[in-house]
Amino acid sequence: MARIDLDLAHAYGPNPKQDSDYALLPLKMSFADGGAYALLGPSGCGKTTMLNIMSGLLMPSTGSVRFDDRDVTRLSPQERNIAQVFQFPVIYDTMSVADNLAFPLRNRKMPEDQVRKRVGEIAEMLELSGQLDQRAADLAADAKQKISLGRGLVRPDVSAVLFDEPLTVIDPHLKWQLRRKLKQIHHELKLTLIYVTHDQVEALTFADQVMVMTRGRAVQVGSADALFERPQHTFVGHFIGSPGMNFLPARVQGRTLEVAGRVLPLSSELALSEGEYKLGIRPEYVALASADAPGALPATATQVLDIGTHALLTAQCGEWALKARLNPEATLPRLGETVWLQVLGTHACFYQNEELVP
Repeated sequence: MARIDLDLAHAYGPNPKQDSDYALLPLKMSFADGGAYALLGPSGCGKTTMLNIMSGLLMPSTGSVRFDDRDVTRLSPQERNIAQVFQFPVIYDTMSVADNLAFPLRNRKMPEDQVRKRVGEIAEMLELSGQLDQRAADLAADAKQKISLGRGLVRPDVSAVLFDEPLTVIDPHLKWQLRRKLKQIHHELKLTLIYVTHDQVEALTFADQVMVMTRGRAVQVGSADALFERPQHTFVGHFIGSPGMNFLPARVQGRTLEVAGRVLPLSSELALSEGEYKLGIRPEYVALASADAPGALPATATQVLDIGTHALLTAQCGEWALKARLNPEATLPRLGETVWLQVLGTHACFYQNEELVP
Protein backbone atom coordinates (compact mmCIF):
# COMPACT_ATOMS: atom_id res chain seq x y z
CA MET A 1 0.00 0.00 0.00
CA ALA A 2 1.10 3.58 -0.49
CA ARG A 3 0.33 7.16 0.38
CA ILE A 4 -0.59 8.99 -2.85
CA ASP A 5 0.12 12.72 -3.24
CA LEU A 6 -1.21 14.68 -6.22
CA ASP A 7 -0.05 18.18 -7.16
CA LEU A 8 -1.18 18.66 -10.74
CA ALA A 9 -3.55 19.91 -13.43
CA HIS A 10 -4.65 18.33 -16.69
CA ALA A 11 -6.05 19.49 -20.02
CA TYR A 12 -6.64 17.21 -23.00
CA GLY A 13 -5.99 20.06 -25.46
CA PRO A 14 -2.78 22.11 -25.88
CA ASN A 15 -2.17 25.51 -24.26
CA PRO A 16 -5.12 25.75 -21.83
CA LYS A 17 -5.91 29.39 -21.04
CA GLN A 18 -9.16 29.37 -19.05
CA ASP A 19 -10.87 27.09 -16.52
CA SER A 20 -13.12 25.50 -19.15
CA ASP A 21 -10.00 24.26 -21.04
CA TYR A 22 -9.05 22.00 -18.12
CA ALA A 23 -10.35 18.50 -17.41
CA LEU A 24 -8.74 18.89 -13.97
CA LEU A 25 -8.07 22.31 -12.52
CA PRO A 26 -4.91 22.71 -10.40
CA LEU A 27 -5.26 20.69 -7.20
CA LYS A 28 -3.28 19.32 -4.27
CA MET A 29 -4.62 16.18 -2.64
CA SER A 30 -3.26 13.36 -0.47
CA PHE A 31 -4.68 9.85 -0.08
CA ALA A 32 -3.46 8.19 3.12
CA ASP A 33 -1.96 4.70 3.13
CA GLY A 34 -4.76 2.22 3.85
CA GLY A 35 -7.58 4.77 3.45
CA ALA A 36 -10.93 4.25 1.70
CA TYR A 37 -11.79 7.19 -0.57
CA ALA A 38 -14.52 8.01 -3.09
CA LEU A 39 -14.38 10.51 -5.95
CA LEU A 40 -17.97 11.69 -6.34
CA GLY A 41 -19.52 13.96 -8.93
CA PRO A 42 -21.59 14.11 -12.13
CA SER A 43 -20.42 12.76 -15.48
CA GLY A 44 -17.65 14.85 -17.01
CA CYS A 45 -16.43 16.39 -13.73
CA GLY A 46 -12.93 14.84 -13.95
CA LYS A 47 -13.25 11.77 -11.68
CA THR A 48 -12.02 9.19 -14.18
CA THR A 49 -9.31 11.56 -15.43
CA MET A 50 -7.94 11.79 -11.89
CA LEU A 51 -8.14 8.01 -11.43
CA ASN A 52 -6.32 7.35 -14.72
CA ILE A 53 -3.58 9.82 -13.75
CA MET A 54 -3.12 7.99 -10.45
CA SER A 55 -2.95 4.62 -12.18
CA GLY A 56 -0.48 5.77 -14.85
CA LEU A 57 -2.83 5.34 -17.82
CA LEU A 58 -2.64 9.13 -18.29
CA MET A 59 0.17 11.61 -17.67
CA PRO A 60 -0.87 15.00 -16.21
CA SER A 61 -0.30 18.14 -18.31
CA THR A 62 1.55 19.71 -15.39
CA GLY A 63 2.60 18.64 -11.91
CA SER A 64 3.44 15.34 -10.28
CA VAL A 65 2.12 12.10 -8.79
CA ARG A 66 4.02 10.72 -5.79
CA PHE A 67 3.70 7.33 -4.09
CA ASP A 68 5.25 7.36 -0.61
CA ASP A 69 7.18 10.50 -1.61
CA ARG A 70 8.59 8.78 -4.74
CA ASP A 71 7.88 10.60 -8.02
CA VAL A 72 5.98 8.12 -10.24
CA THR A 73 4.58 10.65 -12.73
CA ARG A 74 6.27 9.00 -15.72
CA LEU A 75 5.98 5.39 -14.56
CA SER A 76 3.59 2.82 -16.05
CA PRO A 77 0.76 1.17 -14.05
CA GLN A 78 2.95 -1.96 -13.73
CA GLU A 79 5.84 0.06 -12.31
CA ARG A 80 3.48 1.79 -9.88
CA ASN A 81 2.08 -1.62 -8.81
CA ILE A 82 -1.53 -0.47 -9.24
CA ALA A 83 -4.65 -2.64 -9.57
CA GLN A 84 -7.56 -1.05 -11.44
CA VAL A 85 -11.15 -2.33 -11.74
CA PHE A 86 -13.15 -0.86 -14.62
CA GLN A 87 -16.84 -0.16 -15.21
CA PHE A 88 -17.33 -3.35 -17.22
CA PRO A 89 -15.83 -6.79 -16.44
CA VAL A 90 -12.25 -7.38 -17.63
CA ILE A 91 -11.72 -11.14 -17.38
CA TYR A 92 -10.61 -14.13 -19.45
CA ASP A 93 -13.80 -15.95 -20.56
CA THR A 94 -11.95 -19.14 -21.50
CA MET A 95 -10.46 -19.52 -18.00
CA SER A 96 -12.15 -20.81 -14.87
CA VAL A 97 -13.03 -18.43 -12.06
CA ALA A 98 -10.06 -19.75 -10.03
CA ASP A 99 -7.61 -19.24 -12.91
CA ASN A 100 -8.90 -15.70 -13.47
CA LEU A 101 -8.29 -14.83 -9.82
CA ALA A 102 -4.91 -16.52 -9.84
CA PHE A 103 -3.67 -14.89 -13.06
CA PRO A 104 -2.22 -11.68 -11.47
CA LEU A 105 -0.41 -13.78 -8.84
CA ARG A 106 1.02 -16.32 -11.30
CA ASN A 107 2.17 -13.43 -13.47
CA ARG A 108 4.34 -12.35 -10.53
CA LYS A 109 5.70 -15.89 -10.00
CA MET A 110 4.06 -16.38 -6.59
CA PRO A 111 4.47 -19.97 -5.31
CA GLU A 112 1.47 -22.12 -6.24
CA ASP A 113 0.54 -23.03 -2.66
CA GLN A 114 0.34 -19.29 -1.81
CA VAL A 115 -1.67 -18.66 -4.99
CA ARG A 116 -4.28 -21.26 -3.97
CA LYS A 117 -4.46 -19.87 -0.44
CA ARG A 118 -4.93 -16.27 -1.60
CA VAL A 119 -7.48 -17.20 -4.30
CA GLY A 120 -9.46 -19.14 -1.70
CA GLU A 121 -9.49 -16.17 0.70
CA ILE A 122 -10.66 -13.67 -1.92
CA ALA A 123 -13.23 -16.09 -3.38
CA GLU A 124 -14.69 -16.61 0.09
CA MET A 125 -14.88 -12.85 0.70
CA LEU A 126 -16.75 -12.34 -2.60
CA GLU A 127 -18.87 -15.50 -2.19
CA LEU A 128 -17.36 -17.13 -5.27
CA SER A 129 -16.10 -20.29 -3.54
CA GLY A 130 -18.78 -22.49 -5.11
CA GLN A 131 -17.99 -21.26 -8.63
CA LEU A 132 -14.18 -21.56 -8.67
CA ASP A 133 -14.18 -24.45 -11.17
CA GLN A 134 -16.75 -22.89 -13.52
CA ARG A 135 -15.74 -21.32 -16.82
CA ALA A 136 -16.09 -17.51 -16.59
CA ALA A 137 -17.91 -17.33 -19.96
CA ASP A 138 -20.85 -19.27 -18.47
CA LEU A 139 -21.52 -16.75 -15.69
CA ALA A 140 -23.91 -13.78 -15.54
CA ALA A 141 -22.61 -10.20 -15.88
CA ASP A 142 -22.74 -9.50 -12.14
CA ALA A 143 -20.73 -12.66 -11.34
CA LYS A 144 -18.16 -11.66 -13.99
CA GLN A 145 -17.80 -8.27 -12.33
CA LYS A 146 -17.26 -9.97 -8.98
CA ILE A 147 -14.36 -11.84 -10.63
CA SER A 148 -13.04 -8.50 -11.91
CA LEU A 149 -13.26 -7.09 -8.38
CA GLY A 150 -11.45 -10.18 -7.08
CA ARG A 151 -8.63 -9.78 -9.62
CA GLY A 152 -8.13 -6.23 -8.32
CA LEU A 153 -8.10 -7.32 -4.69
CA VAL A 154 -6.13 -10.56 -4.93
CA ARG A 155 -2.61 -9.06 -4.92
CA PRO A 156 -1.57 -8.39 -1.31
CA ASP A 157 1.32 -6.07 -2.26
CA VAL A 158 -0.44 -3.45 -4.46
CA SER A 159 0.16 0.26 -3.86
CA ALA A 160 -3.59 0.93 -4.28
CA VAL A 161 -6.74 -0.54 -5.81
CA LEU A 162 -8.63 1.90 -8.05
CA PHE A 163 -12.32 1.34 -8.87
CA ASP A 164 -13.95 3.13 -11.83
CA GLU A 165 -17.73 2.80 -11.25
CA PRO A 166 -17.38 -0.99 -10.86
CA LEU A 167 -20.99 -1.70 -9.80
CA THR A 168 -22.75 -0.20 -12.86
CA VAL A 169 -23.63 -3.62 -14.35
CA ILE A 170 -24.57 -5.16 -10.99
CA ASP A 171 -28.16 -5.97 -9.98
CA PRO A 172 -29.40 -3.30 -7.46
CA HIS A 173 -29.86 -5.78 -4.59
CA LEU A 174 -26.44 -7.35 -5.17
CA LYS A 175 -24.95 -3.86 -5.50
CA TRP A 176 -25.92 -3.12 -1.88
CA GLN A 177 -24.36 -6.39 -0.72
CA LEU A 178 -21.14 -5.77 -2.64
CA ARG A 179 -20.75 -2.27 -1.21
CA ARG A 180 -20.93 -3.73 2.28
CA LYS A 181 -18.55 -6.51 1.24
CA LEU A 182 -15.99 -4.02 -0.14
CA LYS A 183 -16.18 -2.08 3.14
CA GLN A 184 -15.57 -5.33 5.05
CA ILE A 185 -12.67 -6.28 2.74
CA HIS A 186 -11.10 -2.86 3.27
CA HIS A 187 -11.18 -3.31 7.06
CA GLU A 188 -9.73 -6.82 6.79
CA LEU A 189 -7.00 -6.23 4.17
CA LYS A 190 -6.11 -2.58 4.96
CA LEU A 191 -5.67 -1.79 1.24
CA THR A 192 -5.68 1.77 -0.12
CA LEU A 193 -8.98 1.89 -2.04
CA ILE A 194 -10.10 4.76 -4.29
CA TYR A 195 -13.59 4.48 -5.75
CA VAL A 196 -15.07 6.60 -8.56
CA THR A 197 -18.85 6.99 -8.70
CA HIS A 198 -21.64 9.45 -9.50
CA ASP A 199 -23.92 7.74 -6.95
CA GLN A 200 -23.84 9.50 -3.58
CA VAL A 201 -25.19 6.43 -1.73
CA GLU A 202 -22.31 4.32 -3.08
CA ALA A 203 -19.76 6.97 -2.13
CA LEU A 204 -21.09 7.70 1.35
CA THR A 205 -21.59 4.05 2.36
CA PHE A 206 -18.22 2.89 1.03
CA ALA A 207 -15.68 5.62 1.78
CA ASP A 208 -14.26 7.12 4.96
CA GLN A 209 -13.46 10.31 3.00
CA VAL A 210 -15.37 11.57 -0.06
CA MET A 211 -14.00 14.06 -2.59
CA VAL A 212 -16.87 15.92 -4.29
CA MET A 213 -15.99 17.18 -7.76
CA THR A 214 -17.59 19.48 -10.31
CA ARG A 215 -16.25 20.88 -13.58
CA GLY A 216 -12.72 19.62 -13.00
CA ARG A 217 -12.51 21.02 -9.49
CA ALA A 218 -12.47 19.29 -6.11
CA VAL A 219 -14.82 21.45 -4.02
CA GLN A 220 -14.80 19.50 -0.73
CA VAL A 221 -13.15 16.48 0.86
CA GLY A 222 -14.70 15.12 4.02
CA SER A 223 -16.72 12.50 5.85
CA ALA A 224 -20.36 11.83 5.01
CA ASP A 225 -21.36 13.80 8.12
CA ALA A 226 -19.28 16.86 7.16
CA LEU A 227 -20.60 16.88 3.59
CA PHE A 228 -24.17 16.73 4.83
CA GLU A 229 -24.00 19.10 7.80
CA ARG A 230 -21.55 21.76 6.55
CA PRO A 231 -21.25 21.77 2.74
CA GLN A 232 -18.28 24.00 1.91
CA HIS A 233 -19.72 24.86 -1.53
CA THR A 234 -23.28 25.28 -2.78
CA PHE A 235 -22.68 22.48 -5.30
CA VAL A 236 -22.04 20.05 -2.42
CA GLY A 237 -25.24 21.16 -0.72
CA HIS A 238 -27.17 20.64 -3.93
CA PHE A 239 -25.52 17.33 -4.92
CA ILE A 240 -25.49 15.60 -1.52
CA GLY A 241 -28.86 14.70 -0.03
CA SER A 242 -32.19 13.60 -1.46
CA PRO A 243 -33.56 16.12 -2.03
CA GLY A 244 -30.59 18.52 -1.88
CA MET A 245 -30.20 21.65 0.21
CA ASN A 246 -32.66 24.55 -0.09
CA PHE A 247 -31.09 27.87 -1.14
CA LEU A 248 -32.68 31.28 -0.59
CA PRO A 249 -31.31 34.78 -1.29
CA ALA A 250 -30.37 36.64 1.89
CA ARG A 251 -29.06 40.09 2.74
CA VAL A 252 -27.63 41.40 6.00
CA GLN A 253 -28.22 45.06 6.81
CA GLY A 254 -27.49 46.33 10.28
CA ARG A 255 -28.94 43.82 12.74
CA THR A 256 -31.55 42.50 10.30
CA LEU A 257 -31.51 39.60 7.88
CA GLU A 258 -33.68 39.77 4.79
CA VAL A 259 -34.49 36.27 3.48
CA ALA A 260 -36.56 35.76 0.34
CA GLY A 261 -37.92 39.30 0.69
CA ARG A 262 -38.90 38.98 4.37
CA VAL A 263 -37.03 40.84 7.14
CA LEU A 264 -36.03 38.69 10.14
CA PRO A 265 -34.11 39.65 13.29
CA LEU A 266 -30.43 38.74 13.09
CA SER A 267 -29.43 36.46 15.93
CA SER A 268 -26.44 37.55 18.03
CA GLU A 269 -24.95 34.11 17.31
CA LEU A 270 -24.65 35.00 13.61
CA ALA A 271 -21.54 37.15 13.13
CA LEU A 272 -22.24 38.14 9.52
CA SER A 273 -20.99 41.34 7.94
CA GLU A 274 -23.34 43.40 5.79
CA GLY A 275 -23.82 42.15 2.26
CA GLU A 276 -25.48 39.61 -0.03
CA TYR A 277 -25.60 35.90 0.85
CA LYS A 278 -27.27 32.63 0.01
CA LEU A 279 -28.97 30.90 2.92
CA GLY A 280 -28.72 27.10 2.72
CA ILE A 281 -30.86 24.79 4.81
CA ARG A 282 -31.38 21.04 4.48
CA PRO A 283 -35.01 19.83 4.07
CA GLU A 284 -34.37 17.67 7.14
CA TYR A 285 -33.95 20.85 9.23
CA VAL A 286 -36.90 22.83 7.84
CA ALA A 287 -39.77 22.52 10.32
CA LEU A 288 -43.39 23.68 10.52
CA ALA A 289 -43.64 26.69 12.85
CA SER A 290 -46.12 29.20 14.19
CA ALA A 291 -46.60 32.56 12.49
CA ASP A 292 -44.83 34.44 15.29
CA ALA A 293 -41.79 32.11 15.46
CA PRO A 294 -38.49 33.96 14.92
CA GLY A 295 -36.71 32.75 11.80
CA ALA A 296 -39.89 31.44 10.12
CA LEU A 297 -41.05 32.27 6.60
CA PRO A 298 -44.58 32.09 5.14
CA ALA A 299 -45.05 29.80 2.14
CA THR A 300 -47.82 28.12 0.18
CA ALA A 301 -48.00 24.31 0.18
CA THR A 302 -47.84 23.06 -3.41
CA GLN A 303 -47.10 19.35 -2.95
CA VAL A 304 -47.19 16.80 -0.13
CA LEU A 305 -45.72 13.34 -0.75
CA ASP A 306 -46.12 10.57 1.83
CA ILE A 307 -43.00 8.41 1.36
CA GLY A 308 -43.69 6.16 4.37
CA THR A 309 -40.71 6.96 6.56
CA HIS A 310 -41.33 10.68 6.08
CA ALA A 311 -43.49 13.19 4.24
CA LEU A 312 -41.92 15.55 1.73
CA LEU A 313 -43.51 18.99 1.64
CA THR A 314 -42.85 21.41 -1.22
CA ALA A 315 -43.94 24.99 -0.53
CA GLN A 316 -43.63 28.16 -2.58
CA CYS A 317 -41.99 31.09 -0.79
CA GLY A 318 -42.29 33.98 -3.24
CA GLU A 319 -40.22 32.96 -6.29
CA TRP A 320 -38.46 30.14 -4.45
CA ALA A 321 -39.51 26.57 -3.73
CA LEU A 322 -38.74 25.20 -0.26
CA LYS A 323 -38.67 21.50 0.58
CA ALA A 324 -39.20 20.15 4.09
CA ARG A 325 -38.86 16.56 5.29
CA LEU A 326 -41.57 16.07 7.90
CA ASN A 327 -42.78 13.35 10.25
CA PRO A 328 -45.68 11.61 8.40
CA GLU A 329 -47.58 11.34 11.71
CA ALA A 330 -47.67 15.15 12.01
CA THR A 331 -50.69 17.14 10.82
CA LEU A 332 -49.69 17.83 7.24
CA PRO A 333 -50.88 20.96 5.42
CA ARG A 334 -53.41 20.86 2.59
CA LEU A 335 -52.47 21.99 -0.90
CA GLY A 336 -52.81 25.78 -1.22
CA GLU A 337 -52.63 26.29 2.55
CA THR A 338 -50.26 28.93 3.95
CA VAL A 339 -47.62 27.40 6.22
CA TRP A 340 -44.80 28.91 8.28
CA LEU A 341 -41.47 27.20 7.84
CA GLN A 342 -38.53 27.55 10.24
CA VAL A 343 -35.35 28.17 8.18
CA LEU A 344 -33.01 29.80 10.72
CA GLY A 345 -31.25 27.79 13.37
CA THR A 346 -28.03 25.97 14.17
CA HIS A 347 -28.12 24.04 10.88
CA ALA A 348 -28.45 27.10 8.61
CA CYS A 349 -25.44 27.77 6.34
CA PHE A 350 -24.54 31.06 4.63
CA TYR A 351 -22.64 31.32 1.35
CA GLN A 352 -20.89 34.08 -0.57
CA ASN A 353 -19.51 33.44 -4.07
CA GLU A 354 -20.82 29.87 -3.64
CA GLU A 355 -18.38 29.26 -0.71
CA LEU A 356 -19.44 28.64 2.90
CA VAL A 357 -18.98 31.62 5.23
CA PRO A 358 -17.31 30.39 8.45
